[in-house]
Amino acid sequence: MRIVIAEDSVLLRDGLARLLSMSGHTVVAQVGEVPSLLEAVAAHEPDLVVTDVRMPPDQRDEGLLAAIRLRRERPGLPILVLSQYVAQEYAAELLRSHAAAIGYLLKERVTDTADFLAAVEQVACGGVVVDHEVVRRLLSRNRSPLAGLTPRELDVLQHMAQGSSNAAVARALGVTEVAVSKHIGSLFGKLGLQPAADDNRRVLAVLAYLRASPGADPR
Repeated sequence: MRIVIAEDSVLLRDGLARLLSMSGHTVVAQVGEVPSLLEAVAAHEPDLVVTDVRMPPDQRDEGLLAAIRLRRERPGLPILVLSQYVAQEYAAELLRSHAAAIGYLLKERVTDTADFLAAVEQVACGGVVVDHEVVRRLLSRNRSPLAGLTPRELDVLQHMAQGSSNAAVARALGVTEVAVSKHIGSLFGKLGLQPAADDNRRVLAVLAYLRASPGADPR
């Protein structure tokens, strides 16, 4: 796999490049700011882009805005956002508009290199990988449409967003699989969502919810 890395921390950028290279991938470019990222993608046509959110010159949302731009210009380009920050407005826009080949992971919550590499592969293959904490913050900014959900249904929805199976949700919440199935049926009905028949159905359910509420109060 041919990968472009956009990260302004030289040490982290080099570490990511070494990890990906040791795993059999080819890092075709390592950049530290957005113009170089856009140039690298145009020059190399990579299979995946790994980008931070905050990059020079302003250290705000430049990397995430670049990701949105790249997906508009190159629909289907796999992008994995790896950051310390959840830029809620633009993260919601990225996920809401492009429910495939997208990932958003938080650096401090990546504790296993094998899990990170699995996420890289999943996004490159068209999957969706979204950290549970990212989902929690995005759902919190769209609280009004969730008003009809019970606390237990909200818990189930957040676990579903991680791609957990019914059995895994049941174990995490200490309930039966039958109870989880009932909660899923209820929350889908309340949110007007239909579960998709693929491995990402729980993440895609949350993304479908986000797409359905673009004007939600961001507070």
